[in-house]
Amino acid sequence: MRILITVFLLLVAISCGAQESPDIRTAVFAGGCFWCMEPPYDQLDGVLETTSGYSGGNVKNPSYDQVSAGGTGHAEVVQVTYDANKIGYADLLRVFWRNVDPLDAGGQFCDRGDQYRSAIFYANEEEKKLAEASKRQVEAQLGAPVVTEITRAAAFYPAERYHQNYYQRNPVRYKYYRFRCGRDQRLRALWDKAATD
Repeated sequence: MRILITVFLLLVAISCGAQESPDIRTAVFAGGCFWCMEPPYDQLDGVLETTSGYSGGNVKNPSYDQVSAGGTGHAEVVQVTYDANKIGYADLLRVFWRNVDPLDAGGQFCDRGDQYRSAIFYANEEEKKLAEASKRQVEAQLGAPVVTEITRAAAFYPAERYHQNYYQRNPVRYKYYRFRCGRDQRLRALWDKAATD
């Protein structure tokens, strides 16, 4: 009897161990205001966390005031922490494109300047290839040159605490800002037209 119990426990342990362990990765995207880039990723199965921050610049530990004033080279970004066994980088790219205006070289929506540019910060060659392939698909779909930059990942600096999960903590202000900025109106005009072409 003792042998049977031992074999049973061994089989249970093997069965439990057979489940895939998480493959935790991060991806960094710039799409204008970082408040607006958190929600579409937060709702995805496999995304563990989103963090608003700054990347792509030449100043260490920049503040919001420095970045928003321009001149540091940073963009407002969102860092997406995800389980690659549940969601792939290509899926994250699809969500990225649908939440930016890839034709706008001057910023995004009502936020103007290089600090609000759209960009994909790749971590390795595989991500670079996927990003470039997705960019070609978007250009074909929209029938226009895509100005979104694809660049090697740089240091990521989390934004100040009050920026994190802003849309959840300040829903009325967030919705008003998003509406006033014309973000959803432009996204509908851009992507609904692309879907019908």
